[in-house]
Order: sequence, then C-alpha cells, then structure tokens
Amino acid sequence: MPNAKVLSEKQTIVAALAERLQNASAGVFVDYRGINVAEDTALRAELRKNEVEYSVVKNTLTRFAIKQAGFESLDPILNGTTSLATGTGDPIAPIRIISEYAKKMNDKFEIKAGFMEGRVLSLEEISELASLPSKEALYSRVLGTMLAPITSLAIVLAQILEQRGGSAEDSAEPEAPAEAEAPVAEVPAVAEPDAPTDIPAAAVEEAPAEVPAAEPEAPAEVPAAE
Repeated sequence: MPNAKVLSEKQTIVAALAERLQNASAGVFVDYRGINVAEDTALRAELRKNEVEYSVVKNTLTRFAIKQAGFESLDPILNGTTSLATGTGDPIAPIRIISEYAKKMNDKFEIKAGFMEGRVLSLEEISELASLPSKEALYSRVLGTMLAPITSLAIVLAQILEQRGGSAEDSAEPEAPAEAEAPVAEVPAVAEPDAPTDIPAAAVEEAPAEVPAAEPEAPAEVPAAE
C-alpha cells in the first residue's frame, strides 16, 4: 500500500490531468516510443509556439483522469508509451501538428486517439481535421469570401474612373471648398422716363394749311387811244 503522501501526490496529478482534459478544446494521445531527443525538442518547440501543452503521461494515472473527465472510451489505448498534446485555443492546432510529425516519423511516432470539444474522435476524423488550416486561416478565408463582392465593385468603379481620365485616389479625395465670391452690390436701376402717353387728337392743334401764294393779277389791257 502506498503511504499517504504518495497517494496524495497521485491524486493531485489525476485531478490536474482530468481538469486539463476537461478544459481542452482538443487533444491527441500519442505513442512516442521511437522519437529521439532532437525530434522531441523540435516537436515541443512547435507545439509551444502554437500554445499547445505537451507531456508524457502515465497510463495508470491517466485511466483515473479520463474517467473523471468523461472519456472512459479511451481506456483501451492506454498501453505502451503515452504522451498527450492538448490546446485550449485553436482546436485544430494540436491535431494538425501531431499529425504532421506522425507522417514525418512514420512508425516512431503514432497517434493513438484524439478528442475535440468533449467528443472522442476516430482516426479517420483526426486525419480529416489535420488537413484543415488553422483557425486564423479559416477566419481569413471566410472574411475574404464575404468581402469578395465589395472588392469586385471597387475594381469596377476604379476601371470606370480610369476610363474617364480619373482615378480611385482622385475620387477618394474630398473636393476643396470653392472660394466664396464677394457679394456684388446691386445697383439700383435708373428709372427711364415714361414714354409720353398718347395725346388725344382733339387736343392737337391742326397745323395751318399751307396758303398758296396769290398770283399777281395781270394788268388789264388799256385800250389804245383813238
């Protein structure tokens, strides 16, 4: 029988491991029997860079932890050498990185099982998930799909502006406000004299008719003296 101190330490390890499994967004169990020190160091550095926790675990203690975490179906894989990679952020990261190293090292580094969001994954599902890009890449792809119509519209508008002799930059610059012109004082119109109203015909004195000059009368013929 282990003494109380050893039992307490094991219980602490089991509780911490169970909490790690419960808080993880995804995790992978690995058989690391053939990995060397250099490969192990490179793997840990890659996992650490992607915020993935990696450690060797004891099968006996892990059996208690998986029961507490609700992963009892993983019990059969807990034999031989076992290590565990878990992440609390991007769920694809631990699966993708471990799968890449498993392909590089062939039989020296073999995936036993995995889980994501509280569900145990099959090896086929792990393989499919490993081919997906990171969460950030997926977000970028979705955002790019959403922005594609807007980008196309901007390109078309830019082409129209170029054909008209302008540019997209010109259209983006606000026009400078026109200088205010000094108000022109209005010059009062000079009143033109009223045209004479029609004068009644009666009021107009008729011009005197032109009198023909009187012709001098021819002198009467004087009878010749007899």
